[in-house]
Amino acid sequence: MTDTTYQQLEGRFTRLHRYAHLGAMAGWDQLTMMPTGGNEARAEAMAELSVLMHETLTAPETRRLLAAVEPSSLNEAQQANLREIRREVEDATIMPPSLVEAQSLAGARCEKAWRTCRPNNDWEGFLPTFREVVRLSREEARIRAEAAGCSRYEALLQKFEPGLTLEALDDIFNDLRQWLPGLLSEAVERQRGQDPVLPQGPFGEADQRRLGERVMRWLGFDFEHGRLDVSLHPFCGGVPDDVRLTTRYRSDECLTALMGIIHETGHARYEQNLPEAWRRQPAGRARSMAVHESQSLSFEMQLGRSAAFVRQLRPWLIEALGDQPAFDADNLVRLSQQVRPGLIRVDADEVSYPAHILLRYDIERALIEGEIEVEDIPTRWDEAMQHLLGLDTRGNYRDGCLQDIHWTDGSFGYFPTYSLGAMLAAQLMAAARQAEPQLDARIAEGDPSLLLEWLRTHIWQQGSLLETPELITRATGEALNPEYYRRHLRARYLEG
Repeated sequence: MTDTTYQQLEGRFTRLHRYAHLGAMAGWDQLTMMPTGGNEARAEAMAELSVLMHETLTAPETRRLLAAVEPSSLNEAQQANLREIRREVEDATIMPPSLVEAQSLAGARCEKAWRTCRPNNDWEGFLPTFREVVRLSREEARIRAEAAGCSRYEALLQKFEPGLTLEALDDIFNDLRQWLPGLLSEAVERQRGQDPVLPQGPFGEADQRRLGERVMRWLGFDFEHGRLDVSLHPFCGGVPDDVRLTTRYRSDECLTALMGIIHETGHARYEQNLPEAWRRQPAGRARSMAVHESQSLSFEMQLGRSAAFVRQLRPWLIEALGDQPAFDADNLVRLSQQVRPGLIRVDADEVSYPAHILLRYDIERALIEGEIEVEDIPTRWDEAMQHLLGLDTRGNYRDGCLQDIHWTDGSFGYFPTYSLGAMLAAQLMAAARQAEPQLDARIAEGDPSLLLEWLRTHIWQQGSLLETPELITRATGEALNPEYYRRHLRARYLEG
């Protein structure tokens, strides 16, 4: 018989789930449809909601129930949920409500400034609100680090990837730094003189949207429980019962928006397929951001840039946008697998993308640890971009340190999960191929169901019932192994 104390605890977290639902919808609207003049009032409302959720999490009654629950009376899934509840309560308890409110307000104001300053290449105009976000993030890092007995940046990293240490992350990234530059140079040299024919626009937004929605349906997206919209920066938000995707369109080019949609659909399929029985509890949430990014990158990179998928895409492109030389099947493969270092992270090819993450990781770690100040970021950015990708960003803030939205709300520690996710995506795809030898042939025939069902069974339906290391080991037979990522890049770009 289930402990009634535990049932009361579940009831409180069902209430928190509903609060989070409202916050997610308000946040989606803020980034897509809200008029500019509504920002301050919305910021205040969302800050109020964040404080309410924090107070519920840290209330004496919540802590009393948590202390009184008897784990031996619970089944395995309930014990996993209790573990996640305890993690959330302990995490929230160390944070002062005043800091939670201040961060919510500062993030909303900084995001609004970013919307205006980025198009105008106005780094100086962005600084006042950004300084406040950094100040508050450093305070959060200090509090969390003192409680956890770790460095300040590691404390923020663990918000997105619980249990990951900086030592482990540096081992992975230092290895990446050793082989990535050589592989990137080899791939660029191998493709020299093989430039693909570029698609010739203009491409209408409505036509691109229909194409994107068709691909989303092919990937299994449930439009009864989600939708596609437009924002300045593509994202996936909402809740599992109402997932909100966004992309951004360009009239002169059509593949960037489509790949963005495929990326966000990977996030969305994960959310839509989380275990329904646990949907209102912490155990029913996505495991971590590296696992989340592994799903978006499984869709965008492993599947979306594969020759099997790209050839499947050709008739859909022609039907939506009209035929042209760029849509030749072989040319589309060259387009999707072209390695050309560029300034913009979200538009980066698969080989140069990790360099963008290393750049941001080094800067945000130094910023949080107090080794640099916000005024130093452009110089550090320019130096790293030249070193890692051989590109000049001096004076180009729009396509440099203002290009991402993540830092505006203090999401320091998030960027490393993109590369961890790419590594995990390669490992998951290898495991799926081993389990389903016909997987690639079925995709080439227009049927992605083997891959989608494998991911649903081994990742999506697991939610947070397992901790990350156990989830990966059960799915693939071993712990996270970055070697699968290196092999994948070599096979596709140097040996294929």
